[in-house]
Amino acid sequence: MQKNSSFTCALALVMVLGLAPLWAQAGEGHDHGEAPAAASGPALPRFTATSDMFELVGVLDGQHLALYLDHAGDNSPVKEAQLELDIGGTRVPITRVADGEFKATLAAPLAEGVSPVTTTVVAGNDSDLLAGEIDVHGVAPAHAAPSSTLRSSAVVAGTVGTVLLALAVGWSLRRSRAARLGGVA
Repeated sequence: MQKNSSFTCALALVMVLGLAPLWAQAGEGHDHGEAPAAASGPALPRFTATSDMFELVGVLDGQHLALYLDHAGDNSPVKEAQLELDIGGTRVPITRVADGEFKATLAAPLAEGVSPVTTTVVAGNDSDLLAGEIDVHGVAPAHAAPSSTLRSSAVVAGTVGTVLLALAVGWSLRRSRAARLGGVA
């Protein structure tokens, strides 16, 4: 009776240890608070152009261009500035939105590749010529999000592995018991 009890204890221990990693997985609704926002797609093409006086950032969304002009020393928006923008040899008309913020609409989409950007800035008595480049590439294919099928497969694989391990331990204990009893199984 005692030998059967040790077999049962060993089998129970194998099952508990084999299933422990599956129990440790977080279930539905488990979280640690609000997750940081994830990027929903590829980053929009952008350029920067800087000098000792000014910093200009442009963000391209299709044919729409948002421009942000700041003072290089303290990163404050440049008030009452006027910009002249040239992208790849084409002059682009600009509209002032607010202090340090401008918008523009390109006549045609930019071709893929690198295009030079030149901007003349006039703000009060200060003026400067800024140069940069914008690198436009095609949209990269989105990666498929992992599905819950992957998690279900891991649970099934873990359970099957645990059962097989338990059977192997049981078979081994039964063989060793048979050997001690003189070959009677």
